[in-house]
Amino acid sequence: MENIKDTFFETKCVHAGIKDYEYGPVVPPIYQTSTFKFKSAGHGAALFAGEDKGYIYTRMGNPTIEAMEDSIAELEGGHKALGCGSGMAAVHTVFAALTQTGDHIVCSRAVYGPTTTLLNSVMKRYGVETTFVDASNLDEVINAVTPKTRLIFIETPGNPTLSISDIKAIAAIAHNAGALLVVDNTFMSPALQKPFEFGADIILHSMTKFLNGHADVVGGVVVVKNEEMYREFRRVLNQIGGVIDPFNSFLVHRGIKTLALRMQQHCQSATAIAGYLENHPAVKKVMFPGLRSHPQYSLAQKQQKGPGGLIAIELKGGFRAGQNMMNNVKIFQLAVSLGGVESLIQHPASMTHASMECETRRAAGICDGLVRLSVGIENINDLINDLERSLEKVHDKTSVAVS
Repeated sequence: MENIKDTFFETKCVHAGIKDYEYGPVVPPIYQTSTFKFKSAGHGAALFAGEDKGYIYTRMGNPTIEAMEDSIAELEGGHKALGCGSGMAAVHTVFAALTQTGDHIVCSRAVYGPTTTLLNSVMKRYGVETTFVDASNLDEVINAVTPKTRLIFIETPGNPTLSISDIKAIAAIAHNAGALLVVDNTFMSPALQKPFEFGADIILHSMTKFLNGHADVVGGVVVVKNEEMYREFRRVLNQIGGVIDPFNSFLVHRGIKTLALRMQQHCQSATAIAGYLENHPAVKKVMFPGLRSHPQYSLAQKQQKGPGGLIAIELKGGFRAGQNMMNNVKIFQLAVSLGGVESLIQHPASMTHASMECETRRAAGICDGLVRLSVGIENINDLINDLERSLEKVHDKTSVAVS
């Protein structure tokens, strides 16, 4: 669509990435093909040499994938994007493209569990060292930087504690050290947060979550700010092979069309639920960026356009209370992942972050009674009633144990 850059975000969600196609479809076709034929030997040679624009092989590029990539790049305010087969494929691509043996990474403790595992296993085995910090504490970030630091990696709000990192301040720290800032923007989506506006160099997402929004795709994306970086990332992604397929790209692009509307509902419902939970006797603490009790509430107001749809709570009964709550919900579905139209609930200590060492997990603020809610778009009264019924049973058992 022409002049898409001059439109509002809601309009971009519907039209970004779409070009003119043969026969005039309003939705980009699914080019479900592994390879593309050339018009001639000279045409094929020109494509491989980069002299002509076109497609060679779907691992290297595909019109359906490109439409999805261009839509996300537009929404994030970036130059280009690279679709990956999963969020972790996106994370791995970033580390592989930017680091080599002897390099150092500063990473927030509050990140997706497998990101921590990747850094502590595969990347460490390749000679890349990582220092994990509380990225909401700028002094910790500053003190962790060394002359070998190649990049700082943050997820804000962090997973699963919803701690918030100051993107602008950390970007300055990274750039002063000659490093790059990578922001995992999965929890916010470009509807609520634009890391490039605060100095980030690279943005990534698990598209499985809010971007797709329907729990039927696994995918990731990396967004970059210039052509030089795009070419390097494309080269690395092509060699690693962790690309997304055309059909999943089509589904993500379709999901993005309702992103603005969905995020509005996620925020509205999550705000109501967080307020309810903050006053419940079974709940020790609620971590939600939209509550004034959140330690980085003021920062959230500056760099986020909304609080998001994720809530973390600490139950008074600890590990057992967390599992009791999981076993007594009906509408909230007990499942990992987040960001879909359906509400999900999970217990990080026994699920997503169970692979982390206990001390490491607790240092990241993931206590045994922590429960994470991904608030969907169901009726708010049904969701609160579901939590009420579940928490009544948790509170009863906790009261008995205390007495």
